[in-house]
Amino acid sequence: MAVPKRKTSRQRRDTRRATHAIQADRLGRCPRCTSPVRPHHVCLVCGHYRGREVVETEL
Repeated sequence: MAVPKRKTSRQRRDTRRATHAIQADRLGRCPRCTSPVRPHHVCLVCGHYRGREVVETEL
């Protein structure tokens, strides 16, 4: 088994973990109804994706 030769320093350890923070979801706007929508997902309000109706919704 591989065994480290030296102890990992606090700086190196913390630098590696700096990207592990939780980030908020990025939201865009639906071009049809301007409600917030996640990228590459169907709009939950109007049911459109990339200019066409994917899911039928009752308005």
